Amino acid sequence: MGVLTREEILKEIRQGTVEIEPFEESQVGPGSIDLHLGNEFRVFKKLRNACVVEDNISIEDLTERLETDESFTLMPGETVLGITHERIRLPANICGWLEGRSRFARMGLVIHMTAGFVQPGIDNRQVLEIGNLAPFPLVLKPGVRICQIILERTEGKASYQGKFKNQNRL
Repeated sequence: MGVLTREEILKEIRQGTVEIEPFEESQVGPGSIDLHLGNEFRVFKKLRNACVVEDNISIEDLTERLETDESFTLMPGETVLGITHERIRLPANICGWLEGRSRFARMGLVIHMTAGFVQPGIDNRQVLEIGNLAPFPLVLKPGVRICQIILERTEGKASYQGKFKNQNRL
């Protein structure tokens, strides 16, 4: 297992084993690929009752979907779900890790709370668990390079077959 560097990433993309749509070569850094924020968000409802954490929980029941090409203001302490503009397809021998970009992390922007692992064999847009740890509001603009994916070869092959395998909307 090892992290793919720029040349290895570009080689996989040219061979068609890794697909990113849309894609520009300028998105690829020394060891990661920048991803843009899409224009869909899920905003959490202000509930008066406690939410029970269990396997059959429905995020749709807890949130409202918002689609905008304008900006979205994230207040201090708030969390929203966002989605990448890019669709990513990985083969059965490559997985990934979503990470924030340091320029935004230094402002208090968190891109994923706990679910940063990207399974091998996926073919979807990545959901982002976006949080504001800053003491001031942060304005999110669709189209900004908000995060990066780090690709890594797996030992053996596997393919994610779960609920979100082909997710392309929030």
